Parts: sequence; C-alpha cells; structure tokens
Amino acid sequence: MLFKFLNLAFFSAFALSAVVQYNDPDALMWVAVYLAAALMCLLQYRNIRLPWLCSALFVIALVWIATLLTGIVGSVSIEEVFKSISMQSEAVEQVREIGGLALVALWAGVLIHHQRPN
Repeated sequence: MLFKFLNLAFFSAFALSAVVQYNDPDALMWVAVYLAAALMCLLQYRNIRLPWLCSALFVIALVWIATLLTGIVGSVSIEEVFKSISMQSEAVEQVREIGGLALVALWAGVLIHHQRPN
C-alpha cells in the first residue's frame, strides 16, 4: 500500500514538473525526462513492466547529474539554492536541476529493484 502511494506521489511530482517547464529555455529536454518518469510510474501502477525504461532513465539521470556537477562544484552555497524561487544564477539553477534528476534516478532505481524477479 505504501509503495503504491509513493509511486502515485512520484507520478504526480513528475507530471507537475513537466507542466511547469514552460518558461525554461531548454524546456523540451526537461519535459521529455519528466514525462518519461511519469510514464514509468504510470506503467508501474498498472503493473506493466518495462525494466529498460527504468534503467534508461536511471542512467540518463546519473550521467546528466555528472555533467551538471562538473560546472558547479564549489560555486554555489546551499543558502543560495533555497533563498529565492527565482533563478539567482546559472549555478543555482543547475543545483535545482540536479535535485530533479536525483529524484528521477532515485525512483527509477526503486522501480528497477521492485521489478526484479523474486
């Protein structure tokens, strides 16, 4: 029961994240990732197993995080990230993007584990 609730919560978060990308300069990439993550949750909810989708999102999110990290390590503080919802700097925006990607990777990893044969 808890797993289904969490899966629906992640579905909602990913779908909402896709919707709010409308003003992002690189919105298409983000909408694609968040919609794919929402689809991953929806398929899990309907008991449709597509482990390749979970694995692909897991790898894509981790690789994307690694590429973003190379440009921001040491250039932003945690206070800057949470000070304002508006974009303070490119580094702050990238830290927030890493947070979204980390959630995609986290839930994809959980679903990979959950879908393994017993």
